[in-house]
Amino acid sequence: MVSLRLMWVLLVLCVAAASPPRYVRQTELHNYDDNNDVDLDQNVDGDNAYEDYYDGNESEIEITRVDPFEGIESSHSASLEEKEEEELPIKPQLIPPSSGASGTLMGPSAQGGMSVCVLCTCLVGSVYCDDLKLDRVPPLSKDTTHFYSRYNKISRISKSDFANLNKLKKIDLTSNGISRIDDDAFFGLPSLEELILRENNIRQLPALPPSMTLIDVCHNHLGSTGIQREAFKDMPGLLYLYLTDNNIDHIPVPLPESLRSLHLQNNNIQMIHEDTFCNPHDLNYIRNALEDVRLDGNPINLSRTPQAYICLPRIPIGNLF
Repeated sequence: MVSLRLMWVLLVLCVAAASPPRYVRQTELHNYDDNNDVDLDQNVDGDNAYEDYYDGNESEIEITRVDPFEGIESSHSASLEEKEEEELPIKPQLIPPSSGASGTLMGPSAQGGMSVCVLCTCLVGSVYCDDLKLDRVPPLSKDTTHFYSRYNKISRISKSDFANLNKLKKIDLTSNGISRIDDDAFFGLPSLEELILRENNIRQLPALPPSMTLIDVCHNHLGSTGIQREAFKDMPGLLYLYLTDNNIDHIPVPLPESLRSLHLQNNNIQMIHEDTFCNPHDLNYIRNALEDVRLDGNPINLSRTPQAYICLPRIPIGNLF
């Protein structure tokens, strides 16, 4: 047993002698500052602390400070550029006729180089340009059926504004300050039915097509000469004629048989003749359609000319005394 123990001790000693020496390095306490923070870049001898772990044959690891904002600035600026590109206004482009798109109202450039459907609101055949400070009628597509341009600053209507718009049925130019209209600006519109020119400065009503059903020229300055003679004679489908507040001194006759409503209040009409509404040669004549006649606000006494509206289903509204 003694010999076995001696052999075991010798074996342990041989193994210990064959193993490489171990190096232990300690950091002294005086290398710490008052806050117990260690300088990772320098050891106690002023040497690089990482050199003791690598010999000359191994590649050194480069220690650098990483900027926490590195790469963020460039990506942030790139995202801003992308956002700016997204927020830029869409440039209007013409829709080619061969595209087959339904929005054919994207026509030629309007004010400021903008297409009419970017400047205004287009819905099927209707174009809405209300309250946009327009000073002229924007170019319209040939498919336009209804055009609204109320509360703008349009002062003149020329022949070219509505040229070749064969499908146009309604025009509303209320409150624009219009003072001049070319005489043939509307006459060449075969489908036009409703024309609203309220609250403008019109002194001469232009010629209108026979297809009219509603004419509203209230609050203008037509006076005694602003309506052409027999202006409404050849309009077999005219239903509503509104001429309020125009300083008119007569009723524009003849009026079509189809007429249902005639508003002439607040003018300067002083006389109604027997043939204005009725047929003095036919006492049985009844004008059934014309149920609404407004003459209030005129210097006329309706009771003095009872034969002038005896054929009407209702007595006109106005002064009876």
